[in-house]
Amino acid sequence: MTLAPPKLVVRDEVDPVLWMGEQGRFLLRKEDTGGLYTFMEVTTPPGGGPPLHIHDAEDEAFFVTEGEYEIRVDGELHIAKPGTLAYGPRGVSHQFRNIAETPSKMLVIVTPGGVEDFFVGLSKLLAGGRRPEWEEMVEHATKHQVRGFRPMGGPGGPGGPGGPGQPAGRPVGR
Repeated sequence: MTLAPPKLVVRDEVDPVLWMGEQGRFLLRKEDTGGLYTFMEVTTPPGGGPPLHIHDAEDEAFFVTEGEYEIRVDGELHIAKPGTLAYGPRGVSHQFRNIAETPSKMLVIVTPGGVEDFFVGLSKLLAGGRRPEWEEMVEHATKHQVRGFRPMGGPGGPGGPGGPGQPAGRPVGR
């Protein structure tokens, strides 16, 4: 990893990347930080969020700035309002879901940098409303050392038992 020069970023000048209903703005990419981390803003529509998954190569910290999320980390469910930070270390399962009636936002820092490659690739898989085969999704995730998630609507996936669409675990932090 090398040191990178200083940089000033204006959020609204960063083009958003769209995936599975969410929007991300990569404010600092791996090349901006010498590979140390990625810094992004994520906007999640009501009811939206990723299925349960595990990153084997990255640690993530989620700081809620607007709205309200349910965040599950290592099987424990937390209610996260603005000003709440959740940490999901590598190797630990996590997911989140926007439980507000309006879009919710969070700032996310991921270390080391490079998670943007996963999301840009995911965006391309889903371009034009395309619904890729589940095997394509698994292959893409595996390539980026993401595992443990389930198909939409399956156990642990949105709308499935224990997934973001179904309460599971004990809410903490309300």
